[in-house]
Amino acid sequence: MQNKIDVGIIGLGSMGMIRKAIAEKHPALNLVALSDAHRPNIPRTETYRYFEDYRELLDSGIDAVFVAPQNKYRPRVVIDALNRGKHVFCEIPPGRSLSDMQDIIAAEKKNKGLVLRFGFNHRFHGAVLKAKEMIDTGAYGKILWMRGVHGKSGGKDFESIWRSNREWAGGGILLDQGIYMIDLFRFFAGNFTEVKSLVSTSFWNISLEDNAFALFRNRRNQIAVVHASSTHWKHAYALEICLEDGYLIVQGYLSPTGRYGPVEKLIVVQRQFENESCAVENPKESVIYFDTDTSWEREIDDFADCIGNGTKGQSGTSLDALQAMNLIDRVYRNDTVWYSRWKSTGS
Repeated sequence: MQNKIDVGIIGLGSMGMIRKAIAEKHPALNLVALSDAHRPNIPRTETYRYFEDYRELLDSGIDAVFVAPQNKYRPRVVIDALNRGKHVFCEIPPGRSLSDMQDIIAAEKKNKGLVLRFGFNHRFHGAVLKAKEMIDTGAYGKILWMRGVHGKSGGKDFESIWRSNREWAGGGILLDQGIYMIDLFRFFAGNFTEVKSLVSTSFWNISLEDNAFALFRNRRNQIAVVHASSTHWKHAYALEICLEDGYLIVQGYLSPTGRYGPVEKLIVVQRQFENESCAVENPKESVIYFDTDTSWEREIDDFADCIGNGTKGQSGTSLDALQAMNLIDRVYRNDTVWYSRWKSTGS
């Protein structure tokens, strides 16, 4: 029987606790150590070793680490872990800027043979995987365009949370949530070469964007548009994929908070012209429902398999993270009015 992988978790906020729950029951992992300098009063048990200094955790004999502190700290922790010979799973975004991700890539190149993965969890959701499977069959032709919306309502304390703090977060709703939709665009259509955008801080009294609208086009003339918003007032999530012979819509997604709906839906439609159906403007839709979220387990299965069996893994590589951060950087810079104003306010 293969030995279990001794793992630790750095950062015990919402994402760190999700990873903790999965790691505790995963057959290939042995969770042994936890660290969070900003939460010294976390209830402790004799099950784990606790470290306020994450570097002591990295030096405690673990094989791999989940990195889940605030954006500000992620690059430094990932780089320190790689330099100590540890496999790393890092939450998204990987840092506050494209340069943060470039620094991580440089450390990865110096420490070959280690597994480095990033938490593009949406790739592992049931509706997304089913959509990818259906598109890959070719039955609906090639992708023509995609449209994604990731909206949240902010909340009464939104202006005071760390995600709204420029020093700690680096970017607003685009970096925090839009990155997942941008990654799905790449998941379905590959890299994009052209970017157009409008970015705004339209409501919240924060130094980061609360709305971002971006258009992307690749060399195959496939176009994708995303709207990331923290002024949506109701959490919303939808990805429309229009193909030559039909369309697919991923609607809602299962999250730990349940704010994006109780189920995920995949709406499937075969294209019909007037000589094929009398309901041209109202084609028949079939709906596939997903009411159980196993995305977290699938994602960690992939990470553990990469370490234990030396597989390359399905997704969430450093290249995926680099490309996503590059597109986000271009979205910010493309709106020259917003970007120059943002730069002039400093950090």
